[in-house]
This record gives sequence, structure tokens and C-alpha cells, in this order.
Amino acid sequence: MRCPYCGGLDTQVKDSRPSDDSSAIRRRRICPDCGGRFTTFERVQLRELIVVKRSGRKVPFDRDKLQRSVETALRKRPVEPERIERLVSGITRRLESTGEAEVTSEAIGEAVMEGLKGLDDVAYVRFASVYKNFREARDFEELLGHLAAGAAQAAGADEASPADASVPIDPAPPARRPRSRAS
Repeated sequence: MRCPYCGGLDTQVKDSRPSDDSSAIRRRRICPDCGGRFTTFERVQLRELIVVKRSGRKVPFDRDKLQRSVETALRKRPVEPERIERLVSGITRRLESTGEAEVTSEAIGEAVMEGLKGLDDVAYVRFASVYKNFREARDFEELLGHLAAGAAQAAGADEASPADASVPIDPAPPARRPRSRAS
């Protein structure tokens, strides 16, 4: 592995362990030439994926670019890094397991939107606005209308659930009396 600091090729692995979600091996390395320390990740790659862009141009799939896109959409949002890593790993695995060597950029974009919708609504809207190339406020209104309709449908399905129909909903717990202390 090439040292990112001095470019030396003879780096040594000092520590290896699985990542938190066990989807990669995390390796701590040191360069004997400059003493620089750095971390690398080793992931299973089922196949080489080629991304077919809208213009027809073909480029190699770049997991790091997918990660950066998701992180940009989630910037300053209260989402744990582990959940972001799981989302990116899940999308990558799904794309690799299709059996196709080529995947369209639209398929990747839709998979990211689907994942972000379940993770964080604000990030979903951010990503969609760039991915779908929003030009005016009406585009945002339409997307937010679809989001609100989906949320209302989900809430309606929860309320109409037959399992919950027999359980009365008590808006407030019964008030407790303060204990009297015997002296």
C-alpha cells in the first residue's frame, strides 16, 4: 500500500480488525520511510461495476463517491456514522448482487433516494433537489407533497391496525399522589 504522505511503497500493517458492521477490515498502517500512520479499509467486491451515465458515458463504480454524496445530503443532520455506512454498504451490495456488470446512474440515484427517505426526510429532499435538478420552488412543493402524503398514509395505516383497535389509548398517565413521610 502506497503511503499517502511520502509515496513510499513499503508500508507495514500494525493492526487489523473488522469494522463495526463487519463489512470491511480496518487496517492501521505505518510507513517506515517517513513514520506516517494511516488507516485503510478492505472490502469484499463481488464484481467490477460500470456506471452508465445519462450521457451514455461509462465510468467505474466509485463507492467513495457514493459515500460522499450520502454524507453531503446528511451534513449537519442527527444521523450516526454507522447508519450512513450501513446505507452505503447496503446500496453497494444490492447493486453488485443484481448480476449485471453495468448499472445506470438513475438506478443508483433511486436507490440512494429510497435509502435516505427511510433515514432522514431533510437529507432525502436535499439529495432529490440535486438529483432531480430542481429549478423552482414548485419542484420542492411537489416533492414535499408526496412526502406528506406518504407520511399521512403510514399514520393512517397505523391507526387502522386491527391489532391496536382493542387497546384504548390513554392520552395521559394517571396522576400519582406524593408519598407522605412518616416521621
